[in-house]
Amino acid sequence: MRRSLSIRFTDYDMIEMFSRDIANLKGEFDIVSGRKVVDAKSFLGIFSLDLSVPLTLNAVTDDDRAFIIFQKYAV
Repeated sequence: MRRSLSIRFTDYDMIEMFSRDIANLKGEFDIVSGRKVVDAKSFLGIFSLDLSVPLTLNAVTDDDRAFIIFQKYAV
């Protein structure tokens, strides 16, 4: 199943928690900021984005719990 979700990180700890959460999920996850796309499982990739604006998380996964987990990061 393919879904997109607007997310936002407010601090470093939130990005660290997101990285731990997504590491255990099966599927393909990308974060989009403007024209830049990074692998959502890449901790350093996330920091290369403009974190002052909402980001778009594109997910392709059959794991329904993924979207429950991502709700805490949703805008």
